[in-house]
Amino acid sequence: MSGPRLLAFAASFRRNSWNRKLITLAADLAREGGADVDLADFREFDMPLYDGDVQAEPGIPPGAEEMARRVAAVDGIVIASPEYNFSMPGTLKNAIDWVSRVKPMPFRGKTGFLLAASNGQVGGIRGLWQLRIPLEGLGVTLHPDMYALPWASKAFGPDGRLVEQERLDRLRVMIQRYLEMARKLAGGTALNPTTGS
Repeated sequence: MSGPRLLAFAASFRRNSWNRKLITLAADLAREGGADVDLADFREFDMPLYDGDVQAEPGIPPGAEEMARRVAAVDGIVIASPEYNFSMPGTLKNAIDWVSRVKPMPFRGKTGFLLAASNGQVGGIRGLWQLRIPLEGLGVTLHPDMYALPWASKAFGPDGRLVEQERLDRLRVMIQRYLEMARKLAGGTALNPTTGS
């Protein structure tokens, strides 16, 4: 069976973002696991603040249309998100809001895996809990486990890999478990979201 098709991106515009490094590593591991990964730059999805009047005329902005097209073309989405003030970045929530207005709504029926890197002790996990709410509300089946990388400024080596082998191994295992879930759902197999089996 062929691997799942995934869209992966970091919800950060900063060029040296830890989350950009993390999503690049996660995409590599997913490809090693047999996935077909579309690794996007969040700048490709540039869009204004959501405004119902803009939606009515002139319509969905090009950045939101592009994101919707890329989401619609895959089985699942993998997002590495910074944590801003105990929540997700406003730019990411804005993108979700715009894409949810596209018909047919592309998030429904997708699977997802969430990651975060921060320079704090909990690695951005609080923001990921907030991110689950709109995605699950829009019909994305998210993997129950989420990967949070603390002390991110010291976590990456010059090659972009994680310095601590234990953290790299944990990420690899979690990616593999997500890919197993994504394959089952893409094939129409019933899945228990709590156990992943």
